[in-house]
Amino acid sequence: MSFVTKVIHRGLTTSALRMAAIKNVTVIGGGQMGAGIAQVAAQTGHHVTVVDQSEEILAHSRLTIERSLARVAKKKFGEDAKAAETFTKNAMSLIDVNTDALAAVAKTDLVIEAIVENVKVKQELFSQLDKVAPAETIFASNTSSIPISDIASGTDRRDRFGGIHFFNPVPVMKLVEVVRTPEQSEATIKTLTEFVVKLGKVPVACKDTPGFIVNRLLVPYMMESIRLLERGDASARDIDTAMKLGAGYPMGPFELADYVGLDVTKFIIDGWHEKYPDNPIFEPSPLLDKKVADGKLGTKTGEGFYTYGKK
Repeated sequence: MSFVTKVIHRGLTTSALRMAAIKNVTVIGGGQMGAGIAQVAAQTGHHVTVVDQSEEILAHSRLTIERSLARVAKKKFGEDAKAAETFTKNAMSLIDVNTDALAAVAKTDLVIEAIVENVKVKQELFSQLDKVAPAETIFASNTSSIPISDIASGTDRRDRFGGIHFFNPVPVMKLVEVVRTPEQSEATIKTLTEFVVKLGKVPVACKDTPGFIVNRLLVPYMMESIRLLERGDASARDIDTAMKLGAGYPMGPFELADYVGLDVTKFIIDGWHEKYPDNPIFEPSPLLDKKVADGKLGTKTGEGFYTYGKK
């Protein structure tokens, strides 16, 4: 399947860019999210190149992926050890690593960025990649909260730029938010959606609104829970219990905030508040600010709204 579109690329008019099915994927960022995305792409037959800053990070990424694939294979094939081993080896054979991002995108169909949540860093990365990637290559960000249009602003392929937000852990979570910007072409949104389906995931479409769907509902919910606690209306434990037993949620808002990371929650709400200062939903929390300032970030530091084992 191909699409014909008229676009402006690096100042030149191109009248016949073809968007075929995604076969070659470059994942920028070999951390937990990037490794997970690389895994699900490889195990569904895509050639994947994972890019990060050092060979050490990439070696850890490969090990993480291999171990995760082994768990998937055991669940998939049960006692058939040979089939499980073949599945893992085949997927791993489709994964390459590279410390040179520019070289890694030279022949790719799709670039997925999964690096630090910093808009300037993301803009600089895509600006550099835009100069060397093929004209038909689609760019996508896995950001959970930064507007896709802002990230794409430094490129000349805003019609071929979208958001595909995976959820952690990627090999387990079925949902992917496919985020559309006003400048994105129909061909791009169709290709990204088909790619997500090929991964065995469930795509949901969303405009480029703060937090997309899940985080736009989830983060204000956690923030309102914190405000309940700040006012002394209820304890964190009772609020969590109420939401689990009364609303059927698997985790309470404070358990969830500790799991996500209080620094992550603060980063998201601060960014939204800066961009939309008059929206009371995005008002920061003094209690959350203090927790983060004290280094009490949740489960990863051993203490957040609750105390956990030593990290």
